[in-house]
Amino acid sequence: MKKKFLWPIWRVSVVPQIASRGRAVLAQYELGGTGVDIRGAANDFTLMKSCNLMRALIITTTIGCSGALVACSVAPGMELTPGMRHAVEARSEEGGKVEPQIRVIEIDAGAVAAHSTQGAKNDARIESLLAAPQEPYRVGPADVLQITVWDHPELAVAQGPSQTTTLRPADAPQGFVVDANGYLQFPYMGRLKVAGLNVDDIQERLSIALGEYFRAPQVTVRMASYRSKQILIDGEVHAPGNQPLNDVPMSLSDAIGRAGGFTANADQGRIVLVRGGDSYALNIPDMIQHGMNPSNLMLKSGDVLRIASRDQSGAYVLGEVAKPITAIPKQDGNLSLADALSQAGSFNLSTSNPQQLYVIRGARDGHPEVFHLDARSPVAIVMASRFQLRPDDVVYVDATDLVRVNRVLSLLLPAIDAGLTAAVVAK
Repeated sequence: MKKKFLWPIWRVSVVPQIASRGRAVLAQYELGGTGVDIRGAANDFTLMKSCNLMRALIITTTIGCSGALVACSVAPGMELTPGMRHAVEARSEEGGKVEPQIRVIEIDAGAVAAHSTQGAKNDARIESLLAAPQEPYRVGPADVLQITVWDHPELAVAQGPSQTTTLRPADAPQGFVVDANGYLQFPYMGRLKVAGLNVDDIQERLSIALGEYFRAPQVTVRMASYRSKQILIDGEVHAPGNQPLNDVPMSLSDAIGRAGGFTANADQGRIVLVRGGDSYALNIPDMIQHGMNPSNLMLKSGDVLRIASRDQSGAYVLGEVAKPITAIPKQDGNLSLADALSQAGSFNLSTSNPQQLYVIRGARDGHPEVFHLDARSPVAIVMASRFQLRPDDVVYVDATDLVRVNRVLSLLLPAIDAGLTAAVVAK
């Protein structure tokens, strides 16, 4: 705070308050029933000495308060001077070590466009997923095959007895189970390697092999149970867990539908797909807006889908607002700066300084950025509505200079009261 601003405030507000409190204490002493008239006892040396002591105390307190107000920049709150808005250099208290610079960016059309460009880079990764070729289902360990050799019913016995009771989900139905090494056991043929083959390939190999024992055998092979390939869907769905893949490719929409759909607390803008050690951030509303059909994104065995909760995607609104809160995004995952301020009840009209509105980002990943918005003009709300917040962002609204001074005075004036009272009692 500039020093030239301090003395007018001190002369207008502080000195009258101290003088008023001094007169109140003297009057209280005069009316306290002591029988001494302060105004008429000017010749009394003891009383004069006490009054002089009180005047000295007031002058000393005044000088001390002035020094405190000069240092009002250390009052609670946060403010960046105009010259610091483009670069802030943080220094460590130990040895003056220079820390990495913190970027301070004005929230304008350029900043909004820059963040939109980052979203376009993620769209390119999603397009690569959509363009991935689809392969037919291939048999793997734990799959169950039903093999029929027509006109040879004796071979059907090898499939085991028919099930008369209701099977549990983990139980294998009647048929030939592929073992852990990818083989199945079939009469006359022994062990046959079938892992990695589709149904048509297995049927062809069986026909050729059985041709050594039967004349022109007619073989039919079908899948009795798909158990070797699965995906995991977790998070905010009604039925999380493993979902088996079958001969019909499973899309992103199919997986969510089979899991019972999104819960009311699901963040549809924060879906993570883990495939082959790589993570892909999926935003279903954004995909649809850009003409990408989620049904065209096919899942593969071993994929993991994680649907985040909206509670985990919030931003913190602090400072001079009506109600400091954790702002929660909408179901589509979007949370703008204007939305966050609205959830916090907007600015506190008595204490806030809309000129000093900040967004602190990246504090956890070691690359912090500070965004600044001068929200005094209603036009600034347009930028606030377009500026999208990210999880764990911190929105801070600073206080006005006058509020800072008043907060300092609220800490000093009780001490002044105690000092004035002590001076009168010491008489």
